[in-house]
Amino acid sequence: MTYPSASRSARLALAVCGLIALLALAACGSTKNSSSSSGGSSASSGSANPNAALKKGLTIAMLPKQVNNPYFTVSDNGGLATIKKLGDKGKRVGPSDATASSQVSYINTLTTQRVDAIAISANDPNAVAPALKKAMQQGIKVVTYDSDAAPDARNVFINQASAEDIGRSEVRLLAKQIGNKGEIAILSATPNATNQNTWIKFMKDELKKPQYKGMKLVKVAYGNDDDQKSFQETQGLLQAYPNLKGIISPTTVGIAAAARYISGSKYKGKVALTGLGTPNQMRKFVKDGSVQAFELWDPAKLGSLAAYAAANLASGKITGKAGETFQAGPLGTKTVGKDGEVVLGPPQVFDKSNIDQFDF
Repeated sequence: MTYPSASRSARLALAVCGLIALLALAACGSTKNSSSSSGGSSASSGSANPNAALKKGLTIAMLPKQVNNPYFTVSDNGGLATIKKLGDKGKRVGPSDATASSQVSYINTLTTQRVDAIAISANDPNAVAPALKKAMQQGIKVVTYDSDAAPDARNVFINQASAEDIGRSEVRLLAKQIGNKGEIAILSATPNATNQNTWIKFMKDELKKPQYKGMKLVKVAYGNDDDQKSFQETQGLLQAYPNLKGIISPTTVGIAAAARYISGSKYKGKVALTGLGTPNQMRKFVKDGSVQAFELWDPAKLGSLAAYAAANLASGKITGKAGETFQAGPLGTKTVGKDGEVVLGPPQVFDKSNIDQFDF
């Protein structure tokens, strides 16, 4: 551009002004782009790059409901082993009690430490949500496993199996053992446990089917995932309902405590017990006839899948959007489903014929 009537100095001044204006515009554009690509509290924030390589040296924390629960020891060890295999740093922290707010302080500490990802089994979906949202606002990726948090407080939920499959199969297992007749009870974990309540909802729905018209659910009791309380609740159920024919305990702590009570009581062989347990804790009760059959998934694989999801999220390969896929090592290719859910697979039934084939 030429300015015929302007002096050389004026032309130079105009050129400098124009350059400054361009630089300012570019700076504004850079700020906008940076802001739009930063992490947020939404589970679908950011953009996935499936071709990106997994980052090395990430710090991923496992936060179970309880650190002293054998089930979570197995699941978290599976997660920590995977984290190590991926070349990342893993840590395991958590409360010794499964109360609603007991995990919040650990989330806050991990946020302050600026870990790359948190894998948490939520004691309460809403109690942990505000702290998890703050973590996400700091760019920390959040994976829930075993028990979900509010969907907007995490990126991905690793579900053991379809909640419907678990709930309905529990009823079928018990019905087979009691001939589809009699009073039954449920011994759950905590009243606010997301997974337990979802399974129980499907159990109740399954019981509405015609083939179960001879079965009646008389009580849902809560052992709070505490061995002694679960033991006492089992005793209370059997005393309060003398015609009780079966108990479903969809918690590894609960079923083991209930089996221990039944095995030493007059109810052994008379009251059926099923639910979710690990082979190692239930083996002796299956062999002595206190329990016929129960089911579970492999908790080590559950923890491992949570770790793979966390690494893929922190590396930007996925965001938690439905339809995204990621590689989970020996677990194969996994697909993110509706509401950010990733399913491990169907539960495994354990009985006297196969329980010695499993060691966890």
